[in-house]
Formats: sequence, structure tokens, C-alpha cells
Amino acid sequence: MATALLDDMDIAEYLAVIDRLCARDFPAAQDRFDPGSAGPGYFIAELATRPGRPADDAAPCEQAVEDAHALKEAVSQVLDIRRGRHQPPWSMLTLRVRAERGEQIPEPWSTVSVRTDEVDLWEPDASGRWVAVGVADRDEDDDIRLLAVVTETDPP
Repeated sequence: MATALLDDMDIAEYLAVIDRLCARDFPAAQDRFDPGSAGPGYFIAELATRPGRPADDAAPCEQAVEDAHALKEAVSQVLDIRRGRHQPPWSMLTLRVRAERGEQIPEPWSTVSVRTDEVDLWEPDASGRWVAVGVADRDEDDDIRLLAVVTETDPP
């Protein structure tokens, strides 16, 4: 089971961020906000951040990645109760391949596909917005982040 990350987390706070984003107006142009970025029709929130990959020791990184995925699962379990069972994990590989072939992938899916390997995804509820949760751990030189995506853009 996950260690310190789950011991110190505040799931209620992360869910409150997601709820606020579901109720908030989208910006007219790309923008930064605390805790993430946004653009027309989407928000990408960085719910939790853990130190990235130390160059001299892979073990702490592996534990941080495991912890981040355990946190994602904990958030997903609560979202399942609130929004209904999420779809099977949605792989970002197809979107990356399509982008490499020159296809335009709409935001936020373009950004999320290069940062995560997969997301848990919930269809729109009364808010009309998709919600996705994933772990950004693809960049070995960057920190590990738990991401929440709120968007009106259907996944491509």
C-alpha cells in the first residue's frame, strides 16, 4: 500500500478543487491559475506534486510513482461514488501516435496525452463536463503530479 503520500493527503480538498472547476466559467484564452492551467473549454489542475526522479537513485522515484497512482485510485473511488463508475482506464498512447502522425488533438487532451499514460474518465453529469484524473510521470526530469482535468471537450 502507498506510504506517506496517502497518509498526508486531503482527498476532500482535491475533490473540492474538481467541484469548483466543474462550476467555474472557462477562460476565453489560455491562462495559468492556482493550481494549474486553463484554456477555452478546459482546466488542468495539479492536485498534488511529489519530487521527480533523482539521477542517482531510482528507488525513491518508484515509491513516489506508486504513491501517486495510489492517490489517483483513492480520488477515483470517491468520484465513482459521486459521478458513477468511471470508464476503463483510457490510454493516452493512441492520442500520442495520432499527434505524431500530424493529427491535431484538441486541448486539453493534447497536453494530457504527453504528460500521462492513462486517465480515469467520467462522462459529463449535470455540469456537462468531463472529468479525468491521471498521474503525470512521463517526464523523467520533472516532478510527479496528480492531475485533474475538467473539460467540455469530448475525448477524441
